[in-house]
Amino acid sequence: MTVSSPTRSRLTVSGRPISNHLRDVSTLSRQMVGHFVEHVAPCGTLPGDALQGDVTAVTRLCLELTLSRLDGRELPEKIEQVREAAAEWAREGIPIDTINHAIHEGFKLGFDRIMSTAGPADSATLVATARRMLEILDTITSEVALAYVGEYRGVVSEHHTAVHTLTSALLGGHSTATMARECGIEIAGSYQVLALALPPHPDESAQQVDGRIVARRKLRRIQAELARSCGEKALSLLSIDGGTVLLPADGFPDEALDDLIARLAQAAQVPVTGTVVTAATAEIPDATDRAHELLDTVQRITDGGGLHRFTDLALEFQITRPGPAREHLSAILDPLDEHPELLETLRQHIANNFNRQRTARLMHMHTNTLDYRLKRVRMLTGFDPAVPTGLWYLTSALVARSYQNGPSAT
Repeated sequence: MTVSSPTRSRLTVSGRPISNHLRDVSTLSRQMVGHFVEHVAPCGTLPGDALQGDVTAVTRLCLELTLSRLDGRELPEKIEQVREAAAEWAREGIPIDTINHAIHEGFKLGFDRIMSTAGPADSATLVATARRMLEILDTITSEVALAYVGEYRGVVSEHHTAVHTLTSALLGGHSTATMARECGIEIAGSYQVLALALPPHPDESAQQVDGRIVARRKLRRIQAELARSCGEKALSLLSIDGGTVLLPADGFPDEALDDLIARLAQAAQVPVTGTVVTAATAEIPDATDRAHELLDTVQRITDGGGLHRFTDLALEFQITRPGPAREHLSAILDPLDEHPELLETLRQHIANNFNRQRTARLMHMHTNTLDYRLKRVRMLTGFDPAVPTGLWYLTSALVARSYQNGPSAT
């Protein structure tokens, strides 16, 4: 949409240009955003980075656009920036009613500021000003709506729907040749099957912040980074908690995947945990099951984050399989049930790669206290964490114990 209107005269109140009352753009934009947070209910639930970044920037942009129109000037580049901001909000899932509420509140605040210095002799000018302000408001809201809806339609376009269907078909082991042609995507002979886990962003549980918006923004950033790093070759089914990504094995060698996970984590602003299994196209369903089983194991026995491969955790994965061996290993730690501080000390000591000083420091205790607790573990379980054999059994017991009350892996 091209915006054009004839150049108009500058409006004045009490002998001064009306735009002078809005000239301190930086201060006024910050004041307006503060007002939005307090008085526009949806704005108060937006994440802090959105308020301090996008919302403040676009508020300033709208003020500059309003100033130019009140002075009778056109700034088409500002209109284009408004469109770009609206499209970005659509991609990030910020509700359009929140955007419209904020725009209208901003215009009310601006007009109140102009009215505050007007006198009886300015009535005719104020009427003209109100009309021009309404014209500006109409321009901005129309551009925002068009850009927002246009981008939203693009996000849920037929192409994306077809790709979603193709990915589902590959994961389900169904014939995909026809769908692949419709999508314009060539099906590879083999794939890197990535299982991903996305923890909640800290702001998802923050008070007075809409956690759903934060979660959607996290997911949009992940999807955008996948598109930047992998193009249309990445086939994914993702939710705010994680999901599955398929990458052609010939284009994404194993050694490149660690860097991809790191970029996804940076985009999501949370530690992303992933596991990978390479499989021929026909074997994708089974490989997906294995990747997610391995991901479950990783989440139970580590703090998460980074990419993990089956070769790195083959022993731990086998220990977690159901059966008498797992039950026997788990029972080794039963004597520690009444001594949770000993169990936690053992867990921390193993997690810290058996470094006594580091474990003692992180648990805020003296190394002598640590040695005493480890000695108590030996006395109660019969396995000495100070010798390799005992440590191996205790480590295996902790892995098996992590599944004791959880769902059985199959």
